[in-house]
Amino acid sequence: MEARATAKFMRIGPRKVRLVADNIKGKPVEEALNILRFTPKKAAKMLRKVLFSAVSNAEQLPSIDVDTLYVREIQVNEGPTWKRIMPRAMGRAYRIRKRTSHITVVVDEM
Repeated sequence: MEARATAKFMRIGPRKVRLVADNIKGKPVEEALNILRFTPKKAAKMLRKVLFSAVSNAEQLPSIDVDTLYVREIQVNEGPTWKRIMPRAMGRAYRIRKRTSHITVVVDEM
């Protein structure tokens, strides 16, 4: 039986999150949390929150043993991009794209 958690519209680019997400895919939850705790990236903090949420969702199901959970799947999809303007010299304006991510974590029993 699986449990999942989703965080939408996270204010970080999906390419940056995927670098950290690939490190914990397929690992036991306890090991994944330790990896994220000592990873010095903003994405690690966000992934840790979503992973905690998925484990909490799994605790609500009566047939799941939380000690045997592992990270079965992590999806990091691109969310909507916020468009902003940066004033430049001679009256020009450059476009700034502030990217967002949708993060989904699925945990399952071994």
